[in-house]
Amino acid sequence: MRAAIGLWRWRHNPLRRTTDLAEAWVAFTAVVLLCLVVPLTGLAAGASAHDSLQRAVRAQQEQRHPTTARVLKAADRPAGAARTAEAAGGERSRRSVVAAWTAPDGSARTGTVTTARRTSAPGSAFPLWTDRDGRPVSPPMRADTARAHAIVAGLTAALSAGLLVEVVRRLAVRRLVLTRYARLDRAWAAAGPDWGRTGTGN
Repeated sequence: MRAAIGLWRWRHNPLRRTTDLAEAWVAFTAVVLLCLVVPLTGLAAGASAHDSLQRAVRAQQEQRHPTTARVLKAADRPAGAARTAEAAGGERSRRSVVAAWTAPDGSARTGTVTTARRTSAPGSAFPLWTDRDGRPVSPPMRADTARAHAIVAGLTAALSAGLLVEVVRRLAVRRLVLTRYARLDRAWAAAGPDWGRTGTGN
């Protein structure tokens, strides 16, 4: 940052080295990228993810239908219906039951599904989502959940872009410092044998 601020003052400084000016330009470019390109990258990624997720939400809402199922009995084996990660994490509070429900076409269906333990007694009713064929599926994604995922995607893209800019800046500065040291070594090697003995004739 100091190099970027001093870029203007170093234009005519007689002590300025080429690597100093290059390092200042690298720092200035990195600041511009961090202030402009990185936020725009995050916004673009977030907007793209939001559009894609909202389309998925609308598609799921069109393809999945809510219905009411009624528990017939406890199941002997775990249900094979699709479950979300949240449902899998709350498996302890759920159990498999044999239930009956009505498919979107009006036909009666029976199968093994999962439900909350408080609604697992025979005769209990609970909400169930099905596809167009009447098979149990997970609930459609909520619009606010999709929005939260899009925000996370945008922040991740911005942080990744910022990290990339910083890594490139550090590599460039390291290269400039090594070049500077190499030039100093060559200058020292050239002047070293006569150092401190100017005018002695040796």
